Amino acid sequence: MSLSFILSFHCPDRSGIQSKVSSLLYNNDAFLTDVQSYSDKDAHTFFSRIVFSVSSEKAINKINSEIKTLSDELNMVWSIDDQGKKVKTIIAVSKLGHCLNDLLFRAKYRNMPIEIVGVVSNHKDFREIVEFNDIPFHFLPIEKNLDSKKKQESLFQKVVEDSGAEMIVLARYMQILTEELSNKWFGKCINIHHSFLPSFKGANPYEQAFSKGVKIIGATAHFVTPDLDEGPIIEQNIERISHYDNIEDLIRKGNDIESIVLARSVRWHAEKRVLINGNKTVVFT
Repeated sequence: MSLSFILSFHCPDRSGIQSKVSSLLYNNDAFLTDVQSYSDKDAHTFFSRIVFSVSSEKAINKINSEIKTLSDELNMVWSIDDQGKKVKTIIAVSKLGHCLNDLLFRAKYRNMPIEIVGVVSNHKDFREIVEFNDIPFHFLPIEKNLDSKKKQESLFQKVVEDSGAEMIVLARYMQILTEELSNKWFGKCINIHHSFLPSFKGANPYEQAFSKGVKIIGATAHFVTPDLDEGPIIEQNIERISHYDNIEDLIRKGNDIESIVLARSVRWHAEKRVLINGNKTVVFT
């Protein structure tokens, strides 16, 4: 029986890193099926993602032990994950459901490597479609005051913890997370913003774009940080528009881009293809 795993890591750059890691795997009879790496000369950091297979649990246990020893030598931040594992995911949504619906479909019918363990919303609009897919729906309303927001976010965090979620996806969730929650889930919380960042941050970006008469609109998926729409960018895409397009046209075209960009980012993160590099990312696609 063959068992497949993903080793992803980064460490201070130096000569021979990939050779040391590959040799360690080879010496444990691992079969390498995909090897990607990147050396950031400005940050002096080396990044790598290696997919490999072994024949037994004993072999992977030995590799884990030896990688730990090597990581001390190379000052590596690393993880080894089962390639077939689906990442437990909480999706948060407000009143626009195109990204949610797309992720529900991809998770069920397009081999998206996530297990959606719950959907959180401050509105009831999508309860029916979520529960139709046998997924728990958590209605957590928010009133327009700070105490209500803190209470709601505490309940949000309890849903995440109780579900065992490993990733949060903000699928057009039109609430700003507090600094505490943003920091706690840094690198594991992905947001879709309906503009080509860094342009048109914050609310109503399509209206902002229309008023500026732009010729290209886009969408950006990024990791959430306490600074609004400033987190490391994972993926972006664009579409050309013209003076014939009104705001409704921009929104319609933009919704399609948002769904695609978010789906790519969620898949890549679940497949351990995204490594954070300061305020940027390395994405092995």
